[in-house]
Amino acid sequence: MAAIHLPRTIRIGGGTLAELPQALAQSGLSRPAIVTDAWIAQCGVLDRVLAILAEAGMPARAFCEAIPDPTVASVEAATAFVRDGNHDCVIGLGGGSPIDTAKAVAVLARHPRPMRDLKAPHQEDEPGLPIVAISTTAGTGSEATRFTIVTDQTTDEKMLCAGLAYLPSIAIVDFELTLSKPARLTADTGIDSLVHAIEAYVSKRANPFADSMALSAMRLIWPNLPRACADPGDRAAREALMLGALQGGIAFSNSSVALVHGMSRPIGAHFHVSHGLSNAMLMPVVTRWSAPGALHRYAECARTMAIAHDSESDQSAVGRLVEALEAINAELKVPSPAAYGIDKAHWDELLPLMAEQALASGSPGNNPRVPQADEIVELYRQAW
Repeated sequence: MAAIHLPRTIRIGGGTLAELPQALAQSGLSRPAIVTDAWIAQCGVLDRVLAILAEAGMPARAFCEAIPDPTVASVEAATAFVRDGNHDCVIGLGGGSPIDTAKAVAVLARHPRPMRDLKAPHQEDEPGLPIVAISTTAGTGSEATRFTIVTDQTTDEKMLCAGLAYLPSIAIVDFELTLSKPARLTADTGIDSLVHAIEAYVSKRANPFADSMALSAMRLIWPNLPRACADPGDRAAREALMLGALQGGIAFSNSSVALVHGMSRPIGAHFHVSHGLSNAMLMPVVTRWSAPGALHRYAECARTMAIAHDSESDQSAVGRLVEALEAINAELKVPSPAAYGIDKAHWDELLPLMAEQALASGSPGNNPRVPQADEIVELYRQAW
């Protein structure tokens, strides 16, 4: 049995940004507040969105101070901005962080309470303001998920918040918005998408619908990620990555993520490593450790990605998968925590707390092989 949840409307393809007013009107919306970040405000994307809305008679106000790894304080500032206007929806414009901020704001603007009260295992299903997600990166899949992540800046804990209240009503998936993204961002967000797909497929909560999305995402992402990093203007590769990111988001939103994500969040919170990059740092070592718990499923990932032949044994296919994950990290210049410049003494000191926070997120419990805290500490040491 599986309950499947999707945005009410998803508009996919180059140029679909221009259809934003039509999508809003279909849902009876006309007074949007935009939540975005300084870079989107400076690069011209925000001006395009404001112009498209203004031309359609939908003037919008924009909050441009969303930050990477949104904090409770940054969400509260954005919420105050939205409450000050007569808005009937919230548009998250940008990568995962602005969209995650918009999701939290949409709930808090209608149902004020401390953000910590929304932390998983709490499920927030009561609707807030309608959420419109316009992704400018092919990575998080946040435009199609029922999750948001907000950091408690007092404890450096990334709080996973879940529920239908965070599921966008409208998603605009326009790959042309990603054409100007640099190679590092393309690599990190692309690997993030791949991790979403693989973890959704091997998760204990996997189901046939999520499986179909996950496998399709793998086929799209694996061959096209190196292409887009080598040539940022490769439209076909960019389109494939954008669709793969969407499908990966749909897959894990209707299945779950697992140990990689559970361990990744504390690295981001304590050391300010981007989410996709911390996932990439962990993916090979966690896959090697987890594989015995779902050998056939990991092997199917390798076959789907054309890393292994159909005739190979599961054991051989999984070996090839781990080697390929290590190779793509090398090709895309993914640093280890040590190479990234994290202080080893500080890293070692925080490992017990990081393991505790990883387990508290709930994601490791969905892993095909469920770790104890000491095993997570050891995996962190191996990833170092």
